[in-house]
Amino acid sequence: MIGLVGLIASGKSDIGKYVSKKYNADYIRFSDILRDILDRISVEYTRQSLVKLSQILRENFGESIFSKAVAGDIKKSKRTIFVVDGIRREGDVEFLKNSSKFYLVWVEADPKIRYQRIISRDDNTDDQHKTFEEFLKDHNLETEQTIIPLKEKADFNIDNNGSLEDLYKQIDEIVKKTS
Repeated sequence: MIGLVGLIASGKSDIGKYVSKKYNADYIRFSDILRDILDRISVEYTRQSLVKLSQILRENFGESIFSKAVAGDIKKSKRTIFVVDGIRREGDVEFLKNSSKFYLVWVEADPKIRYQRIISRDDNTDDQHKTFEEFLKDHNLETEQTIIPLKEKADFNIDNNGSLEDLYKQIDEIVKKTS
């Protein structure tokens, strides 16, 4: 299991999609759990709605609620490689490490590059129209603040300031080392 951690728009989803396609891995995003619930209750995907729902679920059902759901999905899968995107808390890292052979990968990219990525994608309806200042302000959200200390726990670091080809080479090296 490869767990991806990094700040907003650092390239985690590009990595997940690449590993899923090239290595026939299951690509699991913590935020998909939240998106499923928001779909069910007809609430728009915004960074604020995702953060608020995450906080409500963690406060009422425990800090490791998402990692437990991910571990359950992995047990049901027939695949042997898993990429977990969106890890945000030390408790999630510890839970996943205890449930499987697990490697944490820190994904890093310059804020200006990440800003360009976020306004060009369509994950959350409110991201495309953000100013750079609003983007930087999102880094103060509670769900983002818990990410930074996880860099020290990473088994591997990826510099995603270059091309997709550069990114893919780094990923291939990690997969080779962990297989």
